[in-house]
Amino acid sequence: MSSVLVVGGTSGIGREFARFRVERGDQVVLTGRSADRADSVATEVGALEGIPLDLSRPREIAAALAGVGRVDHLVIAGIARDDNRVTDYDIEAALRLVTLKLVGYTEVVHALRERLHDESAIVLFGGQAKERPYVGATTVATVNAGVGGLVNTLAVELAPVRVNAVHPGVVGDSPYWLGKPEEVRAGLRARTPTGRLATMADVVDAVDFLLRNRSVNAVELAVDGGWLLG
Repeated sequence: MSSVLVVGGTSGIGREFARFRVERGDQVVLTGRSADRADSVATEVGALEGIPLDLSRPREIAAALAGVGRVDHLVIAGIARDDNRVTDYDIEAALRLVTLKLVGYTEVVHALRERLHDESAIVLFGGQAKERPYVGATTVATVNAGVGGLVNTLAVELAPVRVNAVHPGVVGDSPYWLGKPEEVRAGLRARTPTGRLATMADVVDAVDFLLRNRSVNAVELAVDGGWLLG
């Protein structure tokens, strides 16, 4: 039985991962921006606790995590959707996302440093917009590329704690992509060599692999069905 903390565990893939590890018998704590939602999702999936935590407010993170004990596996899955363009640049939105993804992620690890141990493992969430940006991905592509640098420096500084990243492509059954027209998803499937889009279960499995395999370290794992080749 492992102690698992999922930061950003109230929706999407983070929520599915928390549910998966609870069903496997692990002791799971999850976080979300809203106290009510963190509590309700923790109850729904069977987690030990739901903690309110906003990654975009890093000065509050240490206090929010003060009650967390030993951490075997840490997953930082919190993200924010952002549509930002150089031609119409929203500085406040950019600052929020950069703070959330780079400063917030780092502060979570800093706050938990003494509760990690030699066999602990960390997975950070990036995304394939870093490799195939789209119009509106100015900040998203930048911060997801930055996750790679963060993985490398954390793996060196925290050794022997392992640190890896998962970079999902289009996750076809995620709430975000299910909200898109079917013709959009069909076009994406047609450009993916496997002929199918990644699923949340695929990403959950990839995260679990990165946490479990003791020889995988400082790896950025793409889960996209070869989408970049299309």
